[in-house]
Amino acid sequence: MTATVFQISISKGGVPKLPIEQAEVETNGLRGDDQHDKKHHGGPERAVCLFALEVIDRLRAEGHPIVPGSIGDNLTIQGIDWSTVAPGSRFVFAGGVVLEVSSYTTPCSTIRASFLDSGFTRVKQDLHAGESRVYARVIQTGTLSRGEAVRLEPGRGPVA
Repeated sequence: MTATVFQISISKGGVPKLPIEQAEVETNGLRGDDQHDKKHHGGPERAVCLFALEVIDRLRAEGHPIVPGSIGDNLTIQGIDWSTVAPGSRFVFAGGVVLEVSSYTTPCSTIRASFLDSGFTRVKQDLHAGESRVYARVIQTGTLSRGEAVRLEPGRGPVA
């Protein structure tokens, strides 16, 4: 199975982020996307938030009312073993965009509505390894489209 961009999501700030068909990826993230809390979200080291459709599907099977974009993911990716995604890994998109994972996200209470009993720590890397969203820096800008092919390249060592 070829990995693809299942959904691209943006908002004017906060969650949920809503689906769009195509996005311009700039140094600080997707054009048209914004964050309310710039101390903890956004900026060049947290430009794009990525998550896996397969993890969302597992969470839904557990009864969580999560959907793509509802916990702030800009890109919902399908077809990558999310347990292999780590800081330093690169997402290389068919159209030329390249994103490098800078860190795992730290979930906060603003995403609680997407979880049973407000259990937003269900996607915390320290508690559930391989089921966390990740932040990425933009290595190569460009345009992303829904359905675009993507491959994961392993990390190149410690991220600066």
